[in-house]
Amino acid sequence: MTLFHKYWSLIFGLLLLSSCNHDEDVVPTPTPINDDVNVNANLKTFSEYSRLEMPKLHNGSDTILIHKSKDGLVNYITEWDYKRKTQRWSCYVLNSKFLESNTTRYYSDTNQYPDDEVISESLQWLDDPYYGNAYKLDHGHICPSADRLSSADVNYQTFYLTNMQPQFNAYNAGLWAKMESKVRSIAKQCDTLYICKGGTVDGGQWGGYNKIYRTLDNGLIVPRFFYMALLRVNNGNYTAMALWSDQVNNANDSGSNLGQYAITIDELEARTGIDFFCNLPDKTENEVEKTFVSTGSWGLY
Repeated sequence: MTLFHKYWSLIFGLLLLSSCNHDEDVVPTPTPINDDVNVNANLKTFSEYSRLEMPKLHNGSDTILIHKSKDGLVNYITEWDYKRKTQRWSCYVLNSKFLESNTTRYYSDTNQYPDDEVISESLQWLDDPYYGNAYKLDHGHICPSADRLSSADVNYQTFYLTNMQPQFNAYNAGLWAKMESKVRSIAKQCDTLYICKGGTVDGGQWGGYNKIYRTLDNGLIVPRFFYMALLRVNNGNYTAMALWSDQVNNANDSGSNLGQYAITIDELEARTGIDFFCNLPDKTENEVEKTFVSTGSWGLY
């Protein structure tokens, strides 16, 4: 080796040694770009937390109630705030299996709204808080009875008080019922419809109104606004949209133009603070949540 080569070998060795002693000089390995990347997915504490209908979990004083049919199928899932005794949402799937009609609506003379069997009695209402209220509020189903007629056991579970939100009768039997019917129609036109529904039970305002309409003397929270987040899958293609309505101002709407209540999932997230369909790959989630294509494509006119 010539003197010239020895000199440059020494210089190179010193530079290499210096670089190994300073972590900030080490170039990190770039993260590969992958369409399946999902940085905001739920932790896989339970396999059900990874289902597409599930939003990002709120945690806090909430517990997740997973209701299953006798044959082990997930019926619907609820996030229940056991301190305030209110549900934040119920999410579920509509497909050919659940669209079957094999039973009738559950009815009981003595136990119409039973205790939820998957949670301790101490974390639920001891007495039905709806009975005798001054506003004559209905037990508003979030996962509807009419969406669960495939078997008697899954229909029965929809009557748990943990699946209810207080709604004015005009709204519950009117606009809300029209929206529920439209959701079933949409489900019949696609392979699978993933649904997350609820009322605004957290503080704050939207549109100049408090999101919580009022809290009754017994502690029952009455949401002002209700929403439906829909993720449609057809032939492997994903589209999404939301419906948002005010149960006070929209109570007497005939429901003849449901398109006026359609918003993007991005907008719904801004209004509620909930991250919907977080278990989708980020690329797909971002694409479907920024637009609902058109009201006509959802059969909303």
